[in-house]
Amino acid sequence: MIISQNKKTIFLILLAFAFSFLVRLIWVYQFSDMDGFKFHNEFMINTNDGYYWAEGARDILAGHHQDNDLSPIDTAAANLTAIIVKFLPFSFETVIFYMSAFFSSLVVIPIILIGRSIKSIEVGFIAALLSSIAWSYYNRTMVGYYDTDMLNIIFPTLLLWSLIWAIRTNEDKYLLFTALEIISYRWWYPQSYSLEFSFFSLILIYTIYLGVKEKSFNIQHLKFNIALLSFMMFAMMGLHGWIRFIIVVSLFIVYKYKKEIFTNYLYYILGLSILLFFITGGFDPIWGQLKGYVFKDTVSVSKDLLSLHFFTVMQTIREAGKIPFETFANRISGHTIIFIFSIIGYVWLSIKHRVMLLGLPMVGLGFLAYVGGLRFTIYAVPVLALAVAFLIVQLSNLIKNNYIKYALMSFLTILVLAPNIKHIINYKVPTVFTKNEVVVLDKLKKIASREDYVVSWWDYGYPIRYYSDVKTLSDGGKHSGSVNFPTSFALTHPQLQSAKLLRLDVEYTQKRFNIKEHNKELDKNDTKYIKWHSSNIGQMTLDYGYQDTNNFLTALQTNIKLPAKTRDIYLYLPNRMMNIFPTVDLFSNIDLMTGMKYNRPLFYISHRFKDDGKNIDLGNHIKILKTKGMVQLGNKKVRINHFAVTYYNRKGKLEKKVQTIDPNSPINIIYMKNYHQFLVLDNRLYNSTYIQLFVLEDYDKELFKPVILTPLAKVYKLKI
Repeated sequence: MIISQNKKTIFLILLAFAFSFLVRLIWVYQFSDMDGFKFHNEFMINTNDGYYWAEGARDILAGHHQDNDLSPIDTAAANLTAIIVKFLPFSFETVIFYMSAFFSSLVVIPIILIGRSIKSIEVGFIAALLSSIAWSYYNRTMVGYYDTDMLNIIFPTLLLWSLIWAIRTNEDKYLLFTALEIISYRWWYPQSYSLEFSFFSLILIYTIYLGVKEKSFNIQHLKFNIALLSFMMFAMMGLHGWIRFIIVVSLFIVYKYKKEIFTNYLYYILGLSILLFFITGGFDPIWGQLKGYVFKDTVSVSKDLLSLHFFTVMQTIREAGKIPFETFANRISGHTIIFIFSIIGYVWLSIKHRVMLLGLPMVGLGFLAYVGGLRFTIYAVPVLALAVAFLIVQLSNLIKNNYIKYALMSFLTILVLAPNIKHIINYKVPTVFTKNEVVVLDKLKKIASREDYVVSWWDYGYPIRYYSDVKTLSDGGKHSGSVNFPTSFALTHPQLQSAKLLRLDVEYTQKRFNIKEHNKELDKNDTKYIKWHSSNIGQMTLDYGYQDTNNFLTALQTNIKLPAKTRDIYLYLPNRMMNIFPTVDLFSNIDLMTGMKYNRPLFYISHRFKDDGKNIDLGNHIKILKTKGMVQLGNKKVRINHFAVTYYNRKGKLEKKVQTIDPNSPINIIYMKNYHQFLVLDNRLYNSTYIQLFVLEDYDKELFKPVILTPLAKVYKLKI
């Protein structure tokens, strides 16, 4: 029985899709009995950013949201989720948990179609199997990883397929397909500018080559490429998606039915498209992304009247940092050896099918991960999967016996899949929050108003908003140095300064929303515009009559007049913040006027320690000399100031014993018995709001009121 090419293609797509989806269910099998990963008997998601889209989808389905709550109701991911929940018989939690596994598996479609376009569907099938579960692609598209990555690779891979067919066939329909794919990609992922522009640049180089070398031999091919460039440029303009859609569809109708007229003005049309691209700001986001991920600075200078210096968040995000070569190779191909063979395969593939050089933008963006952050490796996965698949097929084709040939092909395929499947089995990533942590936020939802603010570190902003339905000062998308400074300062400084700055920051944030709303048309050079587009801390400094922010921060210890209270403020302090507390401190441990970073404070956590009766070895050359009341830091011995022990009694209430040994010492020790951990910290962090309220529950009754107290998370209400 001879199976048609179309039926064979469909069968292999379905088979590869099923493989991709089923492999992602390994996580579900591993944690099916893990009650701590479920809330209301539904699995929770395992990426912080997912709660952003979930918040938007929730509000779309509810039909309302609060002004300035930053809910992403206009985003593609939130709207697609809301549509699925509305029309399919699945719960909201089920949809957001499995959605990434379903949609990410669709990547097998364009990959198999690309294999078919180079007349080797076997290459496409093997590549589809590998790319769908490759290390980095799996990490960002597994079950529970509810984020835009579920389609972020599918769109450019579809675009690659469309461009390959456009170049090879010169068929009119691919002009429209390519333009619509760019528009759809931008709709789904607004940061797609750079990759789109890279594809455009490659087509432009090829077109120039044709114009210089082959114009007299292949004039029709040259004209088609110029038309393709025009369609791409119109689709890439910095205009609303619907406007670009209408333009490219109208342009295609003219091209289809008035091709002679279109061709006569071909160069003018291309020139117009490029001009409109720059006029509409099409290149601005591309430069912005390069500055953010490649040309990173540790300190940014605010564009306000004081020109304050802030610590940049990019320095603390792992996915934006440089990675080792082995990690880089593993994330793309699963193993360094497979990666090397993929490079060899891509060279061979590009020599035999030069059209595959169109994959260079995706490979190049993937390689940017080596200097710009591990998140980019995902882009190189499909192209290098095609490359190693091509190598496998070419080597297998050297054998004439079909049985042996396909046996070898299968064996080599299993070899490249094995390390990736092994990684999946071992990649037991937990949910963002555990059940008991979510119980706290769910309880807070019943206490706080939707207009109230819950303040915590930006890592927890999205989950807080989703579960407690409140407002936050910072989150995964709003976490610049100027935004993080007040929160960092409030968490790492004494309670009086903390409380006052919290009230100021919330009221200034809310006032900023209101003023921006009523002054949208102000010129950027207008004093009022500058005032309310500057940093909160900078504007506070000026409003209180200071020219130096350090003086203003010192004044928080005095009886300064605070703005009128318009809403309640809650401080959310999770135990999980303990591990990133030194990072939290970085954002306020800086002189805003000069950018000078202060000395790093002492903060050390020990979970593994040994008590021999006389000394407690905390590891890392740190020991507590119990009989002497001292702590040994390397070769230096220092008297202990406070030695505190905390534990929870049978009623779940925190008990503490604090002994002051030498009040003049700069070093403190806290033993958190139930957490089985020691803290070694200096006086500033010992007296910080986070340590005093979360660890010791020693709160100023004039400033804070405990609302929820659990070992995993504590919530305090600001009283001023």
